[in-house]
Parts: sequence; structure tokens; C-alpha cells
Amino acid sequence: MVSLKIQREVQLPDDLRVRRALSAPHLGPRILFFSGGSALNDISRRLKRYTFNSMHLITPFDSGGSSQALRQAFDMPAVGDLRSRLMALADESELGQPDIYAMFNHRLPKAGKQSELQAEVEAMCAGKHPLIKAISRPMRRLIQTFLQNFAAQVPDDFDYRNASIGNLIIAGGYFGHDRELEPVLFLMSKMVDVRGTVRAIVDANLQLGVELVDGRRIVGQRQISGKEVAPIDGAIARAFIADHAGEISPSDIPLPKRNRKLIRQADVMCYPPGSLYSSVIANLLPSGVGREVAGREAPKLYLPSLGHDPEALGHGLADQVAAILAPLQADLDKPVPAECLMSHVLCDLSVDPSACAEVTDRHGIPCVRLPLVSAEVHKYDPERVCEALASID
Repeated sequence: MVSLKIQREVQLPDDLRVRRALSAPHLGPRILFFSGGSALNDISRRLKRYTFNSMHLITPFDSGGSSQALRQAFDMPAVGDLRSRLMALADESELGQPDIYAMFNHRLPKAGKQSELQAEVEAMCAGKHPLIKAISRPMRRLIQTFLQNFAAQVPDDFDYRNASIGNLIIAGGYFGHDRELEPVLFLMSKMVDVRGTVRAIVDANLQLGVELVDGRRIVGQRQISGKEVAPIDGAIARAFIADHAGEISPSDIPLPKRNRKLIRQADVMCYPPGSLYSSVIANLLPSGVGREVAGREAPKLYLPSLGHDPEALGHGLADQVAAILAPLQADLDKPVPAECLMSHVLCDLSVDPSACAEVTDRHGIPCVRLPLVSAEVHKYDPERVCEALASID
């Protein structure tokens, strides 16, 4: 096999490439996203029409919502963002597995007696709940086994309110596979015919931390994102990963070999919209990410979030780019030009041209302004974003 470096001009969108992707998604581009959280799920749900080969590296450091209840109970990585991305990429047609899809997406009520919520889970374990009864064998038996693993280890005081059944299934599979996420994610992908690859960036129970410009430190994604508690009141200077004892070195958190291989296979890389630090930068902190990104000759795009991001307080667009580049550069033996780590910034036409000019002036990275936002609401139009990404391969 011989490798060639080829450069070409790209038209965005490229109608021919878009039509080709839509006609043969199984041969579609390998687009890799460094992404956690829900910001990319709408785009991912549309992207599976264009390619079955997208790759998603997700942070398992979430410390809020249903994931937090599982983390506290079982000392395990967060699985909620992994489950939601799997569901976004699942085959939702009748040719897929709609009954399994419905069960993985089911949530228990936010209100209700704990005894009643627990009884609903026990009915699933026993195969008596309508959701589990609708699933054909042998998948029904496998899912029951995962839920029974969960039930065998759940503490008496576990909070079932608003619990995602998909998360409980992943937790049970995690216990049944020597506390490893990868086998469970693989099985779930097969169960609902996921049109892509979804993996945790690292399979470890850790926390995201940030240091503010005034020197204060905050540990825990829930404390950083501003979604469940009051937003932080100072600008973030850097992010780090911590365990129960405090900050740990990136060298102690190596990127798994399977994820290094994914990066090397990517036709396009994307730092996608999402909370700047907890959804994007968290995935760039393990040792090896910067080296793999720098070593791959492929377009590397930043699609910045729209609207207010509490984690990006005091950050203009050029500052956001700098924040993404920082952990990647820190992973290298010697600095490389910024464009080796981020080749372009894709911006909607609503972004101030002066902000784009500052990115190029400070980092040497070109900004490409396109109509990417829906006319009805100030959100990315999934179709337009997917057409742009499919055109770059």
C-alpha cells in the first residue's frame, strides 16, 4: 500500500459529493468528532443519511443528571452521553430494531414513589414489562441479563427518578464485562444497528476540572457547565483531568490504542459545537490525542457553538480556538503550526467577520463563512452542516 498526499480545492457544498454520499452511505466519509453532550445529536441523526462511517469519541466525565446517580452508586464512568449518541446514530426505520430502540430511550418518571419506580425496573428484569416483552429473543434475554446484573448490585438508596433505562442497561453490561465499557458499547451498537462508531475517549472513572484565570479551581463537569448549578463567574484558563485525590498528569491517562487507530483512519476531523470545555476540550486531554491529530493529514475543522456558552466566559472566537489548540500542543514534543491541528474554522454568516479575521491573524487558520443556521431559529441546520462535512472528504 502506498500513501499519497493530495491537496485540492473544495466547493461547499459540493452537490456531486453530497449526492454520492446520500446514494451510498455505507461508503461515506469517515468523519471523526471529538464530542460529548447533546449538541451534536441532531446533526448526528441527520448525518447517518450521508455516512455509516462517522466516528465519535465521547467524554465519560459527566457528573450531572442520570449519569451522576450511577457514578455515585457504582464508581463508574458516565454513560449518558454515550447512550444518547448511540441512539442518535441508530437505525430508526422499521428495518432496524424499533422495540430495542424504544427501551433504550425510555426514562422513568421524574416524580413518583421510589418503590413504584423500582418495581418497574424489576418488572423489566423479570421479562414482564411491556417494553421488554416486545423485544424478540435472543436480544430480550441479553438485555434482561444486563438489567439483572444492575439489580444485583444496586444499593437500596439508589435514586430511580428520571433514570434512563438505557443507562441502567449499560451499567449492567459494564458489571458483566469486568467493568469495561467497550464490549457493552459494541453490543448496544449491534442491537440497534448504529450507523457509525461510538467510543469513550478513555474507559476510566475520572472528573473534568478547570482552573480559572484568578487561580481558583473547580472540579466536576456539573459545577462547570452552568446547566444544573449557577454558571462560573470567571474565565477559564485551562482544563485538566482529576481523580479523587486531585489533578492527574495526562501521561497517566493514555489514549487507548483502539482510539488512536480511529484518529489515523479519519478522512475529516471535527471539533464540534458543544460546551467548550466539558463537551469538546475534555476529549483532547488524554495523552496521545495531540500527537495523533498532528500526525494525520486530513481536514481538521472547528464548528463553534452558537449563542451563549457559560464555559466560554470572556472567550472570543480566537480565544476558543486557542483553548482547543492548547492541550493538543501540550501533548507534542515540539510545537507545530496551528493549522496542523486545526485546518479551518467553519462559521455561520452570522459570525462577525472581524472575529474570523482575528482567528486568522492570531493563529494562521482560515475561517470559512457559510449559511449554516436554520432560518426559523438560531440553531445549526443539520442538513446544511452535513452537506458541508460530506463535501470536504
